[in-house]
Amino acid sequence: MALLESDVAFSVTEEICSSVRAGLVGKKRKIGTDVSTIVLKTLKDALRSALGEGFDLLAYTRNHPRPVKILFIGVNGTGKTTTIAKIGQYLKKNGFSVVIGAGDTFRAGAIEQIDVHAERIGIKVIQHQAGADPSAVLFDTIQYATSHSIDVILADTAGRFHNRVNLMNQLSKIRRVMNPDLIVYVDEAVAGNDAVVRAEEFAKTVGIDAVVLTKVDMDPRGGAALSVAHAVGRPLLFIGTGQGYDDIRPFNPEEIVGELLGVGLVA
Repeated sequence: MALLESDVAFSVTEEICSSVRAGLVGKKRKIGTDVSTIVLKTLKDALRSALGEGFDLLAYTRNHPRPVKILFIGVNGTGKTTTIAKIGQYLKKNGFSVVIGAGDTFRAGAIEQIDVHAERIGIKVIQHQAGADPSAVLFDTIQYATSHSIDVILADTAGRFHNRVNLMNQLSKIRRVMNPDLIVYVDEAVAGNDAVVRAEEFAKTVGIDAVVLTKVDMDPRGGAALSVAHAVGRPLLFIGTGQGYDDIRPFNPEEIVGELLGVGLVA
């Protein structure tokens, strides 16, 4: 019940309970060992297993041919464009050069929004006029990055709902043209189980290599992180914790496990 109340999806909750049961039934313990200690360790192991490992973007970038092409996808209103700016700032602070491709050419004000972010953090933006083919914008971004020896491309796309077939098919075209090294799915922690459904659909239609969860500061229970990571079988890359450009941190599975264990899973 504590897992479900923390927005852990029912299927994930069932699997964690099964894992704990399998790890305890028939287990022998030394005389004097506290049963609750054994149970807690088994529960922690099950939660860590469901979360998977984090993803070290800095190490990946250091060891990958340049430019590293990262495509960001997700639904409307989850903070994708702001997340791109935060990750750009993070990469820049760690010594990498970055260019942003303004592939969201349909949402009113989207190009202006990414322009404002990029100017504030000192990163170049490649853009076309509103309504242009986003694939063409990102193709030009790759050309620019290659000719200017840029380390990382951060490609924005228009937010779209997972049940709009034509828009999802457009993402597939963008993927073919860009051939990204990483496809990063962005959603918000406060979406709860809806985030799981959406992530599964994006994973099936476009593919997902890593996940960023925004607005974690508004929902510290950790259930969405656990559910999304488990549902798509891909690592969490970052979690967003506020509105500032530095309000993002690499995902740490131990933090989420600690949050989950603080909501009534243990006395």
